[in-house]
Amino acid sequence: MRHRGMRWMLCAALLAMCAGATEAARPATIELRSRSGTLGSLAQVALEEGGMYVSAERLAALLKGSWRVKGSRGTLTVGPRSASFDQNQSRITLLGAPVTLQAPPRVIASGWLLPDDFLAKGLAKLAPGVTVLRVAAAAAAPKREPRPPRPTVAFEDLRLRSYPSFTRIVIEAAGAVPYTVEADRSGIRLRLARLALPAPQAQEIDDGLVSALRLEPENGDAVLRVTLAGTVGQVKDFVLQDPYRVVLDIHRPKEPAGPDGGRPAIQPLRLIVLDAGHGGHDPGAIGPSGLQEKEVVLDVTRRVARMAEDGLGVKVVLTRSTDVFVPLRERTNFANKQRADLFVSIHANAHPRAVSEGVETYFLSSEASDTEARQVAAIENGAVQLETPASRQKTDLLKSILWDLAQSEFQQESSFLAETVQDSMTQSLRLVNRGVKQAGFYVLGGAAMPAILVEIGFLTNPKEERKLATPEYREAAARAIYAGLTEYKRRYDQRLRTAQAVPARPERTLPR
Repeated sequence: MRHRGMRWMLCAALLAMCAGATEAARPATIELRSRSGTLGSLAQVALEEGGMYVSAERLAALLKGSWRVKGSRGTLTVGPRSASFDQNQSRITLLGAPVTLQAPPRVIASGWLLPDDFLAKGLAKLAPGVTVLRVAAAAAAPKREPRPPRPTVAFEDLRLRSYPSFTRIVIEAAGAVPYTVEADRSGIRLRLARLALPAPQAQEIDDGLVSALRLEPENGDAVLRVTLAGTVGQVKDFVLQDPYRVVLDIHRPKEPAGPDGGRPAIQPLRLIVLDAGHGGHDPGAIGPSGLQEKEVVLDVTRRVARMAEDGLGVKVVLTRSTDVFVPLRERTNFANKQRADLFVSIHANAHPRAVSEGVETYFLSSEASDTEARQVAAIENGAVQLETPASRQKTDLLKSILWDLAQSEFQQESSFLAETVQDSMTQSLRLVNRGVKQAGFYVLGGAAMPAILVEIGFLTNPKEERKLATPEYREAAARAIYAGLTEYKRRYDQRLRTAQAVPARPERTLPR
């Protein structure tokens, strides 16, 4: 009897524990309070797949904020603060910083649901002074929302671009997609979960690294198969945002070691491509007296080319040497085919305000450094509208190459080149120093080398237009750019000599 009683007591205890666990798992009512009183309540929602959630729209309403959805991203804004949530991603962006939640947000028929641990991890930063009070769950069994179907993400684009040292493959999607990469000697297999591909795609490449691409649906996912042309070096995969892109960089094998058997041999600067902006049926900026940018910058570019070839001991090639129109994409394509070491695009500036003056230098970025930089880029990028329809279709720079390369390996060196040329121009020309800036110039997008865009003065300023019309100022502007290139090359050569003088450390091998 004693053992039977103990068994009953044990069963009762287990039942009590299970009841407690069930109670703990039931949705609760969450009350939000501020210093001035109660803001209102939120009902937790339990999904069949597990986890507790709260309504994004209800939370925004209680905080007197807003909830906006664009594509696969939702943004909760309260005053000047915001938090961004992506479908299928547990990492969010809160006040510009990443925060990881216990689960991704979910989308059901009634709207977006946010994991309720956001209230503990993010509410204090998003809405300072608001506190959370959880009210015990009712005894009745909770009403569970049906498990949402596994969402799909729309496919946007597949593109590839070849560079001297690597080939870049980009898959653009309407939202975030989980992916996996597998590689062997014959090729690379990239699986993108739930990417909705309307039809298979295939491309023949044959660029020395990649032979072919094939993207096709498979079991509800999309699979990209990359056929390699031979031995390759490092393969990198990463994600770029706005728009969402999965990127594969396939690098060429490392160069042979130098004579000392250490680090690879470093090549000196040997070729510069100079680009005179606009041309042909695109006059560029036009001054009050009718002076056209295309004529001014072609003259200056020719002068820089002559000085650089005579004084730097390098080969200089022009994207145009006559009054012809060259599509923006073809300019950096030309530089890449020439395997240029530097790309310098020369322009004259324009502004609605005739008093704007000075010189400035740009390098590529997906985000403009200020409003004026954005306006200058918009003016220069207007040349895209003058291209033929077929050329404009090829110029997918608008949302592809430009943004894919904005974080490229050449950005830091482009910044250094821009600073050197800008310093030289302001010292020599004694004009207002408008500084080094960043903006999304299409003509710089896709350059597989340090690339800058130089503005040598404002044609829309009558005083500077008169200067730009004279051979003396054009010669001075050309000499200032040349002096900047000379200083850049001097520092580059110094770094090259230092790198060659330092003995390479022997590679460490791991014990087998």
